[in-house]
Amino acid sequence: MTDVTSLPRLTRSNAPKSAVGVVHLGLGAFYRAHGAIYIAEAMEISGGDWGIVGVSLKSPTQAEQLKPQDCAYTALELAPTGRIPHHVEVVQDVLVAPEDPEAVLAVMAAETTKIITLTVTEKGYCHEPSTGRLNQAHPDIAQDLAEPRHPASALGFLVQALQMRRAAGLRPFTVLTCDNLPENGRVVRGVVLELAGLIDADLAAWIEAECRFPATMVDRIVPATKPEDIAALGDEIGAYDASPVMMEPFRQWVVEDDFVDGVRPDFGAVGVELVENVTPYEEMKLRCLNGTHSTLAYLGYLGGMDTISETVADPDYAAFVLQLWRDEIIPGLTPPEGVDLFAYADALMARYQNPAICHLTWQIAMDGSQKLPQRILVQLAEGLAAGRPMTGLTLAVAAWMRYVGGVDETGSAIDVRDPLADRLKSLSDAGQTAAETVANLLSVTEVFPAALTSNAAFVANVTRAYEGLVRDGARAMVAKALI
Repeated sequence: MTDVTSLPRLTRSNAPKSAVGVVHLGLGAFYRAHGAIYIAEAMEISGGDWGIVGVSLKSPTQAEQLKPQDCAYTALELAPTGRIPHHVEVVQDVLVAPEDPEAVLAVMAAETTKIITLTVTEKGYCHEPSTGRLNQAHPDIAQDLAEPRHPASALGFLVQALQMRRAAGLRPFTVLTCDNLPENGRVVRGVVLELAGLIDADLAAWIEAECRFPATMVDRIVPATKPEDIAALGDEIGAYDASPVMMEPFRQWVVEDDFVDGVRPDFGAVGVELVENVTPYEEMKLRCLNGTHSTLAYLGYLGGMDTISETVADPDYAAFVLQLWRDEIIPGLTPPEGVDLFAYADALMARYQNPAICHLTWQIAMDGSQKLPQRILVQLAEGLAAGRPMTGLTLAVAAWMRYVGGVDETGSAIDVRDPLADRLKSLSDAGQTAAETVANLLSVTEVFPAALTSNAAFVANVTRAYEGLVRDGARAMVAKALI
Protein backbone atom coordinates (compact mmCIF):
# COMPACT_ATOMS: atom_id res chain seq x y z
CA MET A 1 0.00 0.00 0.00
CA THR A 2 1.27 3.48 -0.94
CA ASP A 3 2.69 5.80 1.73
CA VAL A 4 -0.29 8.11 1.50
CA THR A 5 1.58 11.17 2.80
CA SER A 6 3.84 10.99 -0.27
CA LEU A 7 0.86 11.62 -2.54
CA PRO A 8 -0.24 15.12 -3.60
CA ARG A 9 -2.63 16.66 -1.07
CA LEU A 10 -6.32 16.65 -1.94
CA THR A 11 -7.46 20.13 -2.89
CA ARG A 12 -10.41 22.12 -4.14
CA SER A 13 -11.31 22.39 -7.82
CA ASN A 14 -11.09 25.66 -9.72
CA ALA A 15 -14.80 26.35 -9.24
CA PRO A 16 -15.45 29.60 -7.31
CA LYS A 17 -16.22 29.28 -3.62
CA SER A 18 -19.81 29.66 -2.50
CA ALA A 19 -20.80 32.58 -0.31
CA VAL A 20 -21.38 31.55 3.31
CA GLY A 21 -24.96 31.10 4.52
CA VAL A 22 -24.52 28.34 7.11
CA VAL A 23 -22.31 28.08 10.19
CA HIS A 24 -21.97 24.60 11.63
CA LEU A 25 -21.01 24.05 15.27
CA GLY A 26 -19.24 20.76 15.94
CA LEU A 27 -17.79 19.92 12.53
CA GLY A 28 -17.30 16.17 12.69
CA ALA A 29 -17.66 13.18 10.43
CA PHE A 30 -21.42 12.74 10.67
CA TYR A 31 -22.37 16.21 9.47
CA ARG A 32 -19.81 16.13 6.68
CA ALA A 33 -21.32 12.81 5.52
CA HIS A 34 -24.91 13.96 5.89
CA GLY A 35 -26.14 17.56 6.22
CA ALA A 36 -23.23 19.12 4.34
CA ILE A 37 -23.81 16.83 1.36
CA TYR A 38 -27.52 17.63 1.24
CA ILE A 39 -26.68 21.36 1.28
CA ALA A 40 -24.07 20.96 -1.47
CA GLU A 41 -26.54 19.05 -3.64
CA ALA A 42 -29.28 21.63 -3.03
CA MET A 43 -26.96 24.39 -4.27
CA GLU A 44 -26.02 22.34 -7.34
CA ILE A 45 -29.69 21.99 -8.29
CA SER A 46 -31.23 25.28 -7.16
CA GLY A 47 -28.37 27.66 -6.39
CA GLY A 48 -28.21 29.91 -3.35
CA ASP A 49 -25.47 31.14 -1.07
CA TRP A 50 -25.25 28.25 1.37
CA GLY A 51 -21.53 27.65 1.78
CA ILE A 52 -20.61 26.35 5.21
CA VAL A 53 -18.13 27.63 7.80
CA GLY A 54 -17.38 24.83 10.23
CA VAL A 55 -16.57 25.51 13.87
CA SER A 56 -14.63 23.17 16.14
CA LEU A 57 -15.68 24.00 19.69
CA LYS A 58 -12.80 22.23 21.44
CA SER A 59 -10.09 20.61 19.33
CA PRO A 60 -8.07 22.13 16.46
CA THR A 61 -7.68 18.72 14.77
CA GLN A 62 -10.37 19.18 12.13
CA ALA A 63 -9.01 22.59 11.10
CA GLU A 64 -5.45 21.23 10.97
CA GLN A 65 -6.58 18.41 8.70
CA LEU A 66 -8.92 20.32 6.39
CA LYS A 67 -7.29 23.74 5.92
CA PRO A 68 -4.20 22.40 4.05
CA GLN A 69 -6.62 20.95 1.46
CA ASP A 70 -8.71 24.14 1.30
CA CYS A 71 -11.50 22.39 3.24
CA ALA A 72 -12.28 19.92 0.43
CA TYR A 73 -12.73 16.30 1.49
CA THR A 74 -13.87 12.90 0.25
CA ALA A 75 -17.09 11.25 1.37
CA LEU A 76 -16.62 7.55 0.65
CA GLU A 77 -19.85 5.61 0.16
CA LEU A 78 -19.43 2.03 1.36
CA ALA A 79 -21.92 -0.18 -0.43
CA PRO A 80 -21.92 -3.98 -0.23
CA THR A 81 -21.15 -3.96 -3.96
CA GLY A 82 -18.32 -1.42 -3.94
CA ARG A 83 -16.87 1.92 -2.85
CA ILE A 84 -17.95 5.24 -4.38
CA PRO A 85 -15.90 8.40 -3.57
CA HIS A 86 -17.63 11.81 -3.61
CA HIS A 87 -15.55 15.01 -3.74
CA VAL A 88 -17.17 17.62 -1.44
CA GLU A 89 -16.36 21.35 -1.51
CA VAL A 90 -19.25 22.92 0.41
CA VAL A 91 -17.15 23.73 3.51
CA GLN A 92 -15.46 27.09 2.98
CA ASP A 93 -13.47 27.46 6.21
CA VAL A 94 -12.96 25.86 9.61
CA LEU A 95 -12.61 27.97 12.76
CA VAL A 96 -11.43 26.80 16.17
CA ALA A 97 -13.50 28.46 18.88
CA PRO A 98 -10.94 28.47 21.74
CA GLU A 99 -8.32 30.00 19.43
CA ASP A 100 -10.48 32.77 17.95
CA PRO A 101 -13.92 33.06 19.55
CA GLU A 102 -14.35 36.57 18.12
CA ALA A 103 -14.09 35.20 14.56
CA VAL A 104 -16.68 32.55 15.35
CA LEU A 105 -19.10 35.10 16.78
CA ALA A 106 -18.49 37.47 13.87
CA VAL A 107 -19.47 34.92 11.23
CA MET A 108 -22.46 33.73 13.26
CA ALA A 109 -23.64 37.31 13.72
CA ALA A 110 -23.12 38.27 10.06
CA GLU A 111 -26.32 39.20 8.24
CA THR A 112 -25.52 36.74 5.45
CA THR A 113 -25.59 33.79 7.88
CA LYS A 114 -29.14 32.43 7.84
CA ILE A 115 -28.80 29.05 9.54
CA ILE A 116 -26.69 27.66 12.39
CA THR A 117 -26.55 23.87 12.26
CA LEU A 118 -25.21 21.74 15.11
CA THR A 119 -23.82 18.26 15.73
CA VAL A 120 -22.35 18.61 19.20
CA THR A 121 -23.63 15.24 20.51
CA GLU A 122 -26.10 14.87 23.35
CA LYS A 123 -23.60 16.05 25.95
CA GLY A 124 -22.88 19.25 23.99
CA TYR A 125 -26.22 20.78 24.95
CA CYS A 126 -25.19 20.95 28.62
CA HIS A 127 -28.59 19.75 29.78
CA GLU A 128 -29.89 17.10 32.12
CA PRO A 129 -31.00 14.25 29.80
CA SER A 130 -33.65 13.06 32.27
CA THR A 131 -35.36 16.49 32.47
CA GLY A 132 -34.22 18.45 29.41
CA ARG A 133 -33.32 21.43 31.63
CA LEU A 134 -30.10 23.43 31.43
CA ASN A 135 -27.33 22.14 33.69
CA GLN A 136 -26.25 25.43 35.25
CA ALA A 137 -23.45 23.67 37.13
CA HIS A 138 -21.76 22.56 33.90
CA PRO A 139 -18.32 24.24 33.70
CA ASP A 140 -18.96 25.61 30.20
CA ILE A 141 -22.30 27.08 31.24
CA ALA A 142 -20.69 28.60 34.32
CA GLN A 143 -18.21 30.36 32.02
CA ASP A 144 -21.00 31.45 29.67
CA LEU A 145 -22.79 33.07 32.60
CA ALA A 146 -19.66 34.65 34.06
CA GLU A 147 -18.39 35.98 30.70
CA PRO A 148 -21.21 35.99 28.14
CA ARG A 149 -19.02 37.71 25.56
CA HIS A 150 -16.44 34.90 25.80
CA PRO A 151 -18.61 31.77 25.56
CA ALA A 152 -17.41 28.22 25.99
CA SER A 153 -20.43 26.10 25.02
CA ALA A 154 -22.40 25.82 21.81
CA LEU A 155 -25.34 27.36 23.69
CA GLY A 156 -23.17 30.27 24.81
CA PHE A 157 -22.10 30.98 21.24
CA LEU A 158 -25.72 30.84 20.05
CA VAL A 159 -26.92 33.23 22.75
CA GLN A 160 -24.07 35.73 22.29
CA ALA A 161 -24.36 35.72 18.48
CA LEU A 162 -28.11 36.30 18.77
CA GLN A 163 -27.42 39.15 21.20
CA MET A 164 -25.06 40.70 18.63
CA ARG A 165 -27.62 40.39 15.85
CA ARG A 166 -30.35 41.93 17.99
CA ALA A 167 -28.08 44.83 18.94
CA ALA A 168 -27.32 45.40 15.24
CA GLY A 169 -31.00 45.40 14.31
CA LEU A 170 -30.70 42.15 12.31
CA ARG A 171 -33.11 39.25 12.06
CA PRO A 172 -32.12 36.12 14.01
CA PHE A 173 -30.81 32.97 12.36
CA THR A 174 -32.53 29.59 12.36
CA VAL A 175 -31.01 27.06 14.80
CA LEU A 176 -31.09 23.63 13.14
CA THR A 177 -29.86 20.84 15.39
CA CYS A 178 -28.82 17.56 13.76
CA ASP A 179 -28.24 15.55 16.94
CA ASN A 180 -30.10 12.48 18.18
CA LEU A 181 -32.27 14.01 20.88
CA PRO A 182 -36.02 13.43 21.24
CA GLU A 183 -37.80 16.59 20.09
CA ASN A 184 -34.34 18.02 19.51
CA GLY A 185 -35.49 21.42 18.27
CA ARG A 186 -37.64 22.00 21.32
CA VAL A 187 -34.90 20.81 23.68
CA VAL A 188 -32.38 23.21 22.13
CA ARG A 189 -34.90 26.05 22.14
CA GLY A 190 -35.55 25.41 25.82
CA VAL A 191 -31.93 25.45 26.94
CA VAL A 192 -31.09 28.46 24.75
CA LEU A 193 -33.99 30.39 26.29
CA GLU A 194 -32.94 29.32 29.79
CA LEU A 195 -29.38 30.51 29.25
CA ALA A 196 -30.47 33.73 27.52
CA GLY A 197 -32.91 34.44 30.35
CA LEU A 198 -30.13 34.17 32.92
CA ILE A 199 -28.09 36.70 30.93
CA ASP A 200 -30.70 39.15 29.58
CA ALA A 201 -34.46 38.74 29.95
CA ASP A 202 -35.20 41.04 27.00
CA LEU A 203 -32.90 38.99 24.78
CA ALA A 204 -34.69 35.81 25.82
CA ALA A 205 -38.04 37.37 24.95
CA TRP A 206 -36.74 38.39 21.49
CA ILE A 207 -35.36 34.90 20.83
CA GLU A 208 -38.62 33.33 21.94
CA ALA A 209 -40.64 35.55 19.59
CA GLU A 210 -38.39 35.69 16.54
CA CYS A 211 -35.97 32.75 16.40
CA ARG A 212 -36.86 29.34 14.97
CA PHE A 213 -35.66 25.92 16.16
CA PRO A 214 -37.06 23.28 13.78
CA ALA A 215 -36.82 19.70 15.00
CA THR A 216 -35.09 17.17 12.77
CA MET A 217 -34.46 13.48 12.37
CA VAL A 218 -31.12 12.47 10.84
CA ASP A 219 -30.07 9.01 9.77
CA ARG A 220 -26.91 7.69 8.19
CA ILE A 221 -24.39 5.26 9.62
CA VAL A 222 -20.99 6.96 9.60
CA PRO A 223 -18.26 4.74 11.06
CA ALA A 224 -15.08 6.24 12.43
CA THR A 225 -12.35 6.78 9.85
CA LYS A 226 -9.26 4.69 10.58
CA PRO A 227 -5.68 5.21 9.31
CA GLU A 228 -6.01 2.22 7.01
CA ASP A 229 -9.13 3.85 5.47
CA ILE A 230 -7.09 6.95 4.63
CA ALA A 231 -4.33 4.83 3.11
CA ALA A 232 -6.74 2.76 1.01
CA LEU A 233 -8.52 5.89 -0.23
CA GLY A 234 -5.19 7.40 -1.24
CA ASP A 235 -4.54 4.42 -3.48
CA GLU A 236 -8.00 4.81 -5.02
CA ILE A 237 -8.03 8.55 -5.73
CA GLY A 238 -4.30 9.21 -6.07
CA ALA A 239 -4.29 11.94 -3.42
CA TYR A 240 -3.81 12.29 0.32
CA ASP A 241 -7.04 13.27 2.07
CA ALA A 242 -6.28 13.74 5.76
CA SER A 243 -9.94 13.82 6.78
CA PRO A 244 -12.26 11.72 4.61
CA VAL A 245 -15.56 10.40 5.92
CA MET A 246 -16.93 6.89 5.54
CA MET A 247 -20.69 6.44 5.06
CA GLU A 248 -23.33 3.88 4.19
CA PRO A 249 -25.43 4.41 1.02
CA PHE A 250 -28.66 4.97 2.99
CA ARG A 251 -29.48 8.46 4.22
CA GLN A 252 -32.54 10.24 5.57
CA TRP A 253 -33.21 13.75 6.82
CA VAL A 254 -36.64 14.78 8.09
CA VAL A 255 -36.98 18.49 8.94
CA GLU A 256 -39.82 20.58 10.29
CA ASP A 257 -40.29 23.31 7.68
CA ASP A 258 -40.08 26.22 10.13
CA PHE A 259 -37.25 28.63 9.25
CA VAL A 260 -36.79 32.32 10.03
CA ASP A 261 -38.60 34.20 7.25
CA GLY A 262 -38.89 30.88 5.37
CA VAL A 263 -35.28 31.15 4.18
CA ARG A 264 -33.46 27.85 3.60
CA PRO A 265 -31.74 25.79 0.90
CA ASP A 266 -33.99 23.93 -1.53
CA PHE A 267 -34.02 20.83 0.65
CA GLY A 268 -37.04 19.30 -1.05
CA ALA A 269 -35.14 19.06 -4.34
CA VAL A 270 -32.60 16.65 -2.82
CA GLY A 271 -34.86 14.33 -0.88
CA VAL A 272 -35.11 16.01 2.52
CA GLU A 273 -38.57 15.25 3.94
CA LEU A 274 -40.11 18.57 4.97
CA VAL A 275 -42.88 18.01 7.51
CA GLU A 276 -44.99 19.85 10.07
CA ASN A 277 -44.13 17.48 12.93
CA VAL A 278 -40.99 15.38 13.02
CA THR A 279 -41.75 13.58 16.30
CA PRO A 280 -43.12 10.29 14.86
CA TYR A 281 -40.04 9.94 12.61
CA GLU A 282 -37.72 10.90 15.45
CA GLU A 283 -39.18 8.38 17.88
CA MET A 284 -39.14 5.67 15.21
CA LYS A 285 -35.45 6.24 14.54
CA LEU A 286 -34.34 6.86 18.15
CA ARG A 287 -36.03 3.72 19.40
CA CYS A 288 -35.70 1.32 16.47
CA LEU A 289 -32.21 2.29 15.29
CA ASN A 290 -30.42 4.15 18.08
CA GLY A 291 -31.96 2.00 20.81
CA THR A 292 -30.87 -1.26 19.23
CA HIS A 293 -27.52 0.23 18.17
CA SER A 294 -26.73 0.99 21.83
CA THR A 295 -28.04 -2.41 22.88
CA LEU A 296 -25.79 -4.15 20.36
CA ALA A 297 -22.87 -1.92 21.29
CA TYR A 298 -22.84 -2.90 24.97
CA LEU A 299 -23.82 -6.54 24.60
CA GLY A 300 -21.63 -6.94 21.52
CA TYR A 301 -18.57 -5.30 23.08
CA LEU A 302 -18.92 -7.42 26.24
CA GLY A 303 -19.32 -10.48 24.01
CA GLY A 304 -16.02 -9.74 22.27
CA MET A 305 -17.39 -8.30 19.03
CA ASP A 306 -15.69 -5.26 17.48
CA THR A 307 -18.34 -4.09 15.00
CA ILE A 308 -22.11 -4.07 14.56
CA SER A 309 -21.93 -6.21 11.41
CA GLU A 310 -19.88 -8.79 13.31
CA THR A 311 -22.35 -8.71 16.19
CA VAL A 312 -25.47 -9.34 14.07
CA ALA A 313 -23.61 -12.05 12.14
CA ASP A 314 -24.08 -14.07 15.34
CA PRO A 315 -27.51 -15.76 14.95
CA ASP A 316 -28.43 -15.26 18.61
CA TYR A 317 -27.70 -11.54 18.54
CA ALA A 318 -29.62 -11.11 15.27
CA ALA A 319 -32.60 -13.00 16.68
CA PHE A 320 -32.39 -10.95 19.88
CA VAL A 321 -32.64 -7.66 17.97
CA LEU A 322 -35.55 -8.93 15.86
CA GLN A 323 -37.28 -9.95 19.07
CA LEU A 324 -36.64 -6.51 20.59
CA TRP A 325 -38.28 -4.79 17.63
CA ARG A 326 -41.23 -7.18 17.57
CA ASP A 327 -42.08 -7.41 21.26
CA GLU A 328 -40.73 -4.32 23.00
CA ILE A 329 -40.04 -1.43 20.62
CA ILE A 330 -42.59 -1.44 17.78
CA PRO A 331 -45.63 -2.03 20.07
CA GLY A 332 -44.86 1.29 21.78
CA LEU A 333 -44.61 3.36 18.57
CA THR A 334 -47.09 5.30 16.46
CA PRO A 335 -45.67 5.10 12.94
CA PRO A 336 -45.36 8.11 10.66
CA GLU A 337 -48.08 8.16 8.02
CA GLY A 338 -47.40 5.57 5.34
CA VAL A 339 -44.54 3.85 7.19
CA ASP A 340 -44.55 0.10 7.89
CA LEU A 341 -42.50 -0.27 11.07
CA PHE A 342 -41.76 -3.95 10.50
CA ALA A 343 -40.45 -3.20 7.00
CA TYR A 344 -38.41 -0.37 8.53
CA ALA A 345 -36.92 -2.83 11.04
CA ASP A 346 -36.08 -5.29 8.25
CA ALA A 347 -34.28 -2.50 6.38
CA LEU A 348 -32.35 -1.63 9.54
CA MET A 349 -31.17 -5.22 9.90
CA ALA A 350 -29.93 -5.18 6.31
CA ARG A 351 -28.00 -1.98 7.06
CA TYR A 352 -26.50 -3.52 10.21
CA GLN A 353 -25.39 -6.55 8.20
CA ASN A 354 -23.53 -4.48 5.55
CA PRO A 355 -19.98 -5.93 5.79
CA ALA A 356 -18.47 -2.77 4.29
CA ILE A 357 -19.56 -0.70 7.31
CA CYS A 358 -17.15 -1.31 10.18
CA HIS A 359 -19.10 0.60 12.82
CA LEU A 360 -17.27 -0.05 16.09
CA THR A 361 -19.26 -1.19 19.12
CA TRP A 362 -16.82 0.84 21.23
CA GLN A 363 -17.60 3.98 19.22
CA ILE A 364 -21.37 3.60 19.63
CA ALA A 365 -20.92 2.85 23.35
CA MET A 366 -19.47 6.33 24.00
CA ASP A 367 -21.43 8.81 26.12
CA GLY A 368 -23.97 6.24 27.25
CA SER A 369 -25.10 8.33 30.23
CA GLN A 370 -26.29 10.93 27.72
CA LYS A 371 -27.74 8.49 25.18
CA LEU A 372 -29.56 5.92 27.31
CA PRO A 373 -32.36 8.17 28.61
CA GLN A 374 -33.81 8.93 25.18
CA ARG A 375 -32.73 5.80 23.33
CA ILE A 376 -33.76 3.15 25.86
CA LEU A 377 -35.01 4.34 29.26
CA VAL A 378 -38.06 6.32 28.12
CA GLN A 379 -39.45 3.47 26.05
CA LEU A 380 -38.51 0.97 28.77
CA ALA A 381 -40.56 2.91 31.35
CA GLU A 382 -43.48 3.28 28.94
CA GLY A 383 -43.43 -0.42 28.07
CA LEU A 384 -43.42 -1.49 31.70
CA ALA A 385 -46.32 0.89 32.43
CA ALA A 386 -48.21 -0.70 29.52
CA GLY A 387 -47.63 -4.20 30.90
CA ARG A 388 -45.03 -5.41 28.40
CA PRO A 389 -42.19 -7.51 29.90
CA MET A 390 -39.31 -5.43 28.41
CA THR A 391 -36.71 -8.06 29.31
CA GLY A 392 -34.48 -7.30 26.32
CA LEU A 393 -34.12 -3.58 27.02
CA THR A 394 -33.63 -4.38 30.70
CA LEU A 395 -30.70 -6.59 29.68
CA ALA A 396 -29.37 -3.67 27.61
CA VAL A 397 -29.40 -1.43 30.71
CA ALA A 398 -27.60 -4.12 32.71
CA ALA A 399 -25.00 -4.39 29.92
CA TRP A 400 -24.39 -0.63 30.11
CA MET A 401 -23.91 -0.98 33.87
CA ARG A 402 -21.41 -3.78 33.33
CA TYR A 403 -19.61 -1.75 30.64
CA VAL A 404 -19.20 1.43 32.73
CA GLY A 405 -17.61 -0.67 35.46
CA GLY A 406 -14.57 -0.46 33.21
CA VAL A 407 -13.55 -4.14 33.10
CA ASP A 408 -14.59 -6.56 30.38
CA GLU A 409 -15.32 -10.27 30.61
CA THR A 410 -11.65 -11.19 30.15
CA GLY A 411 -10.56 -8.89 32.97
CA SER A 412 -9.15 -6.27 30.60
CA ALA A 413 -9.75 -2.56 31.10
CA ILE A 414 -12.46 -0.86 29.02
CA ASP A 415 -11.68 2.64 27.75
CA VAL A 416 -15.00 4.16 28.85
CA ARG A 417 -15.62 7.54 27.17
CA ASP A 418 -18.43 9.30 29.02
CA PRO A 419 -18.79 12.70 30.74
CA LEU A 420 -19.72 10.78 33.93
CA ALA A 421 -17.11 8.03 33.49
CA ASP A 422 -15.18 8.64 36.74
CA ARG A 423 -18.31 8.91 38.82
CA LEU A 424 -19.87 5.81 37.27
CA LYS A 425 -16.67 3.83 37.84
CA SER A 426 -16.56 4.89 41.49
CA LEU A 427 -20.20 3.94 42.01
CA SER A 428 -19.63 0.58 40.35
CA ASP A 429 -16.49 -0.15 42.36
CA ALA A 430 -18.26 0.77 45.62
CA GLY A 431 -20.76 -2.05 45.20
CA GLN A 432 -19.80 -5.17 47.12
CA THR A 433 -22.58 -7.19 45.48
CA ALA A 434 -24.43 -7.04 42.19
CA ALA A 435 -27.46 -5.57 43.98
CA GLU A 436 -25.34 -2.81 45.53
CA THR A 437 -23.65 -1.98 42.20
CA VAL A 438 -26.99 -1.75 40.41
CA ALA A 439 -28.50 0.36 43.21
CA ASN A 440 -25.51 2.70 43.13
CA LEU A 441 -25.80 3.25 39.39
CA LEU A 442 -29.58 3.67 39.55
CA SER A 443 -28.99 6.54 41.99
CA VAL A 444 -27.62 8.68 39.14
CA THR A 445 -30.70 10.85 38.70
CA GLU A 446 -29.28 12.60 35.63
CA VAL A 447 -29.66 9.25 33.85
CA PHE A 448 -32.45 7.25 35.48
CA PRO A 449 -36.01 8.60 35.86
CA ALA A 450 -38.06 7.96 38.98
CA ALA A 451 -40.48 5.89 36.90
CA LEU A 452 -37.77 3.21 36.74
CA THR A 453 -35.93 3.60 40.02
CA SER A 454 -39.22 3.42 41.95
CA ASN A 455 -40.34 0.31 40.07
CA ALA A 456 -39.40 -2.60 42.32
CA ALA A 457 -39.93 -5.21 39.59
CA PHE A 458 -37.61 -3.36 37.20
CA VAL A 459 -34.92 -2.99 39.88
CA ALA A 460 -35.12 -6.72 40.63
CA ASN A 461 -35.02 -7.64 36.93
CA VAL A 462 -32.08 -5.41 36.05
CA THR A 463 -30.21 -6.76 39.07
CA ARG A 464 -30.79 -10.34 37.91
CA ALA A 465 -29.68 -9.41 34.41
CA TYR A 466 -26.51 -7.80 35.77
CA GLU A 467 -25.79 -10.87 37.91
CA GLY A 468 -26.22 -13.05 34.82
CA LEU A 469 -23.81 -10.94 32.79
CA VAL A 470 -21.19 -11.21 35.52
CA ARG A 471 -21.75 -14.94 36.01
CA ASP A 472 -22.42 -16.21 32.48
CA GLY A 473 -21.31 -13.47 30.08
CA ALA A 474 -23.08 -11.44 27.42
CA ARG A 475 -23.31 -14.12 24.74
CA ALA A 476 -24.98 -16.56 27.12
CA MET A 477 -27.42 -13.93 28.39
CA VAL A 478 -28.42 -12.98 24.85
CA ALA A 479 -29.09 -16.64 24.05
CA LYS A 480 -31.12 -17.05 27.26
CA ALA A 481 -33.24 -14.01 26.40
CA LEU A 482 -34.57 -15.60 23.22
CA ILE A 483 -38.14 -16.82 23.43
